Amino acid sequence: MHLNRIAVVGSSNTDMVIKTSKLPVPGETILGGEFFMNAGGKGANQAVAAARLGGKVSFIAKTGDDVFGKQARQLFANENINTDYLVTDQEHPSGVALITVDAKGENCIVVAPGSNSYLLNSDIDQAREEILRSEIVLMQLEIPLETVEYVANIAFEAGKKVILNPAPALKITDELLTKLYMITPNETEAELISGIPVRDIDSATLAARNLYQRGVKVVIITLGSKGALLFTGKEAKLIPSPKVEAVDTTAAGDVFNGAIAVAISEGLELEKAVEFACKAAAISVTRMGAQASAPYRKEIK
Repeated sequence: MHLNRIAVVGSSNTDMVIKTSKLPVPGETILGGEFFMNAGGKGANQAVAAARLGGKVSFIAKTGDDVFGKQARQLFANENINTDYLVTDQEHPSGVALITVDAKGENCIVVAPGSNSYLLNSDIDQAREEILRSEIVLMQLEIPLETVEYVANIAFEAGKKVILNPAPALKITDELLTKLYMITPNETEAELISGIPVRDIDSATLAARNLYQRGVKVVIITLGSKGALLFTGKEAKLIPSPKVEAVDTTAAGDVFNGAIAVAISEGLELEKAVEFACKAAAISVTRMGAQASAPYRKEIK
């Protein structure tokens, strides 16, 4: 099987997680809870998910010259991810996220992006050759939007497939949309970008059609436990997710995106690719943690 290269451009954070019975309201202190620290950041999560599922992955990112940055670099190397294009920022700390997860698996997250905010076009220039060697370029929005647009231009002009997971939710330009092969918003993100409130399958279809008409070839709106809606210009198709008992939904979207990139790199047809990604994401929500929850290829039946 011919494996196409995947370049993931994005963020790397260290997640500091407390699991507690309920999420605090403003001014409330909740005593009792388990603490653990693990590697996160949407870019890093997606790179690890893709690598564990058999993808040939390079990660282009910026970390601080601190213990978190050094740990992250070692972890990526352990996952067989190419770390040649990880830039060390001498001035800013690595990104960190503070995450609270309640008994139902719901979470609330605050991120201090640190060095992720300084992944600039000049850093991308140093990785240009790797972007041009890759068939698929996967990005998210925890790095500067200008950098995302710069990468999309390079990749699009070279005929590469650009996949954008527009998270966290930001408004993006039509010019960027025309450079994308695929966009993978959740309901909130789809609503913000399309301007169409997403409440059900019909409204999700309208939002998907809007994004398609603005230039994206493939629109996938992820719908949590319901699965994902695939739209390629004609009819929308809902691809259901396997039913599981969720314990932590933190990186489900990231696992979905890493998986979809791998499936496309292997030439799977779109419906099969979305099915594969739904299965991978469903496994991830049954486990705690971000990267730690990403499944290996042999686990997907």
